[in-house]
Amino acid sequence: MIIGITGGTGAGKTTALKAIERLGGFIIDCDEVYHSLLKNSREMKEEINRRFPGVVSDDTVDTKKLGAIVFKSEESLRDLDNITHPHVVEETKRRIEKERQRGCGIFAIDAIGLFECGLGALCDVTVFVTAPREIRAKRIMNRENISMEYAMMRIDSQKKDEFFRKRCTYTLENNFDSEKSFSEYCYGFFNNIIRRD
Repeated sequence: MIIGITGGTGAGKTTALKAIERLGGFIIDCDEVYHSLLKNSREMKEEINRRFPGVVSDDTVDTKKLGAIVFKSEESLRDLDNITHPHVVEETKRRIEKERQRGCGIFAIDAIGLFECGLGALCDVTVFVTAPREIRAKRIMNRENISMEYAMMRIDSQKKDEFFRKRCTYTLENNFDSEKSFSEYCYGFFNNIIRRD
């Protein structure tokens, strides 16, 4: 079974992923996959450099230079996504297959852009983890030592809950008083999904 997990910063996605891990699941962090490919995939680096000349030198991607280009233009960002997303999907599939050969049968794909990059199509179920805006902001503030104003700006810059609710199989509302309570809820929730499969 492959479970796709998505959700905004501070919602409790990490807690949900840890519950799947406790159930014997293998976690694939798509941010880590992407950064690994930026370092190790010659093919992806060559494609990036063809579209954005000068951002790769000595086989290294200058991520600051690349970011300065793509975050100024939606078209450039879309072009970068069109290059990187297929590589991320293929590497995710490769990692799943490798772990399947070792006997693992439960996987969680951790990706905020679960649907935009095509990873949602690999999943048997998709789960959106959310929490009230103020609670998310407080968690981000405590974790990253930033102001409430900046935490709210970060939350507001992300996709709205409705985007995910419409696309995901399930929504997990994190209205719990403690991480431990939410963790136990997630454990039972995912255990039921896995046993039904």
